[in-house]
Amino acid sequence: MSKKDYHDRHEKHKGHENHESNEGHEDHDGQDHHNHHEMMIKDFKRRFFISLIVTIPILILSPMIQEWFNFSIEFTGDGYVLFALSTFIYFYGGWPFLTGLKDELKEKKPGMMTLIAMAISVAYFYSTATVFGLEGSDFFWELATLIDIMLLGHWIEMRAVMSASSALDKLAELMPNTAHLFKDGDVVEVDISELKSEDKILIKPGEKIPADGIIVKGSSYINESMLTGESKPVEKSKGDKLIGGSINKDGSLEVEVKNIGKDTYLSKVIDMVERAQESKSKTQNLADRAAFWLTIITLTVGFATLIIWYLITGDFTFAIARMATVMVIACPHALGLAMPLVVATSTAQSAKNGLLIRNRTQFENSRKIDTLVFDKTGTLTHGEFGVNFIEVFDDEYTEEKVIEMAATLENNSEHPIATGIMERLEEMNLSILEMDDFQAIKGKGVEGKIDDKDVMVVSPGYLREENIKVPKELPAHGVSTDVFLLVGGKL
Repeated sequence: MSKKDYHDRHEKHKGHENHESNEGHEDHDGQDHHNHHEMMIKDFKRRFFISLIVTIPILILSPMIQEWFNFSIEFTGDGYVLFALSTFIYFYGGWPFLTGLKDELKEKKPGMMTLIAMAISVAYFYSTATVFGLEGSDFFWELATLIDIMLLGHWIEMRAVMSASSALDKLAELMPNTAHLFKDGDVVEVDISELKSEDKILIKPGEKIPADGIIVKGSSYINESMLTGESKPVEKSKGDKLIGGSINKDGSLEVEVKNIGKDTYLSKVIDMVERAQESKSKTQNLADRAAFWLTIITLTVGFATLIIWYLITGDFTFAIARMATVMVIACPHALGLAMPLVVATSTAQSAKNGLLIRNRTQFENSRKIDTLVFDKTGTLTHGEFGVNFIEVFDDEYTEEKVIEMAATLENNSEHPIATGIMERLEEMNLSILEMDDFQAIKGKGVEGKIDDKDVMVVSPGYLREENIKVPKELPAHGVSTDVFLLVGGKL
């Protein structure tokens, strides 16, 4: 599966159902979906700012606001100007909620969209009636501010969904585009979409692994941190499994491909994260349920208000005014804004910090955690090798000299341990020495000539093979790797 296929599959996020259908747009390609999502965000942003600008004259012309702030602006036809501006806001700013109402009713699941659409519709039609002769005061400024706040909430929510989606894009980008395939005795470069199970591929030092597979020849250190969180490169040799997307450090590997495309480990991770993003948490479900019951209750109470006041007073206009008041006030500005806002910021912050949420309900429950137990010492690190301690076994040498010699040899190596030794050299303000005849001893270490002496940096395994004894007990130092410096075969 090529990187493009990955994107095709993994950018297909749901977004906000009602906005999706509002756009009436089918996604055929990941990039299209990405652009479509951006267009929707821009659309909400534009609707919000335009509605906000139109709200200012509505507030200035509203009698109730004039009364509160003790000013008066009156001119012939001011009621019609107010009506015209509010009509624009109702249809332009309220459009996503009106189409959302249609979708929720089609699915027989009235919720937040129904509640918002109903409140703005009652406010609009009742206020319109007051402009054209019905007795009572209008709700135009409430209508405008309600639409502004709801547009703001949805715009922020969609931006967060977008930033969580871009975290998935980064996961998809872990896969390289090409692979070196063994074909009729030659090594040819092919697109990873052409790989098949049981193909043999070559992975050179420093390259990303293009598919899940098993090593058939060679050994190397593999950096799997982006998939496992384990910062220490893992040593792998013949028969070991490799995960597509991880990075080969210092050896050449011949690998038999096992899983490709949607069967790869990485692909399954992306699917899992995608499902988590589309799922709703308990709090969101609670908000949706609350919106559903609020809608039912508001409708019931609204019509009950109309009937009761009409029966009491016999005045239909008075009863209608009371019903409209109940309906408009019952729409929860806070519920519509708070839920998307909280979900949005938590998802976006998490994604930004590389935390992809698998289960939103569990993520919410994590606030109750009071103890964390880690069983992987390797994970709780900075993710880099550094020198823990230096032990000198020969009075002829100082710690500085030992580091200089080790670093001179390791200077040519990309091994993570070599990087740690080079860093210590810089910290101690030392420099590299002259060296000849450098070569790597496969799986054991490196050797070269310094001042005409044979110098080696080797693993404990080499000491065991050569029967070289370590003269004294080394300090306890947790999870680390010992390397030994030999000069002329002497430790």
